[in-house]
Amino acid sequence: MALKQLDSNSFEEIIYDNGEACLVLFSRKSCHVCKEVGPMVEELAPKYSEKFGFYYVDVEENMTLFQRFSLKGVPQILFFKDGEYQGKLSGNVEEEVLEEKIAEIQA
Repeated sequence: MALKQLDSNSFEEIIYDNGEACLVLFSRKSCHVCKEVGPMVEELAPKYSEKFGFYYVDVEENMTLFQRFSLKGVPQILFFKDGEYQGKLSGNVEEEVLEEKIAEIQA
């Protein structure tokens, strides 16, 4: 399952207007760590797809979103629920840590 890619417009609609519980992976194609984290996030998506959204922002194409959250480096995984920022995980995140954060957001 590929992550749904967001741009500035779709980000506003999905994150703030719809308010679903979700994560957004901020990444770029040339990042080696992103190439490890991205597939791991994609593998988890089907397990949670009924109740949790999985999205992707290419920071090279959407630098304004990257800057909006004052992010430093990639990959960054941001979490949202009911249109509210719920925290982030940075760098080479372990699957177990990511699943714990998803469970926390869903609670």
